[in-house]
Amino acid sequence: MAKIKVQNKEITVITLNEKDYISLTDMANAKESESRAADIIKNWLRNRYTLEFLGTWEIIHNPNFKVVEFDHFKKEAGLPSFVLSMSEWIEKTDAAGVIVKKGKYGGTYAHKDIAFEFGSAISVPFKLYLIEEFQRLKEEEQKQIGWSAKRELSKINYQIHTDAIRQNLIPAELTSQKVSIVYASEADILNIALFGVTAKEWRDANPELKGNIRDYATINELICLSNMENINAVLINEGIAQKDRLIKLNQIAIQQMKVLQDVENRKLLK
Repeated sequence: MAKIKVQNKEITVITLNEKDYISLTDMANAKESESRAADIIKNWLRNRYTLEFLGTWEIIHNPNFKVVEFDHFKKEAGLPSFVLSMSEWIEKTDAAGVIVKKGKYGGTYAHKDIAFEFGSAISVPFKLYLIEEFQRLKEEEQKQIGWSAKRELSKINYQIHTDAIRQNLIPAELTSQKVSIVYASEADILNIALFGVTAKEWRDANPELKGNIRDYATINELICLSNMENINAVLINEGIAQKDRLIKLNQIAIQQMKVLQDVENRKLLK
């Protein structure tokens, strides 16, 4: 679930089965009071054009959509006596483009295509701002996915790193407790080389933050860290002493961060 702000009104966005649904209830509240939101949605649904739009969307995207029931509603649409709720539309036609949720974040939600169309019932400016804010949300999510992917790459490379430690630095007779101490020591070699502090020193300096120093690293730092983990594994396999590796890794970190920063400054790396 996420929130976007459209003309100073918060609109809820949820993701179901990798599809985005926007709260029509929140959108209707932006036009009228909360007590009138259901009426706005119901009146919009009574419109013949609305039903044709919803039905066509379902025919394109929903193989389980009941076209016969849709045709029945379409014939009745526009008559003074025609009344249709969103729950009834979903129940009778097996519609997938709209959902009705109960509970704390309850209300009527619609697939983004349908929600954008409903935006016209609020106002043209509202619809355009809604589309703009939704696109901004998706762009921010993509940036976060990119950061998470690099974080996962760092974790995978760290596994390669610990394997090299186990094979080359840890005697067979060590207890599991001592093994963890060696791993922590090697992890701090990278922390000191890149960040200038150990994991404990960072935690002591930032008691209010959750996680560890790497969770707050920049994308450039994560890229550099990923490279350093691979390099350190190679240096370990070559039998280079820890002190010498620390000096070498610090030099590599300084050089790589300068290069990454220069590239970013030229706007070639986002």
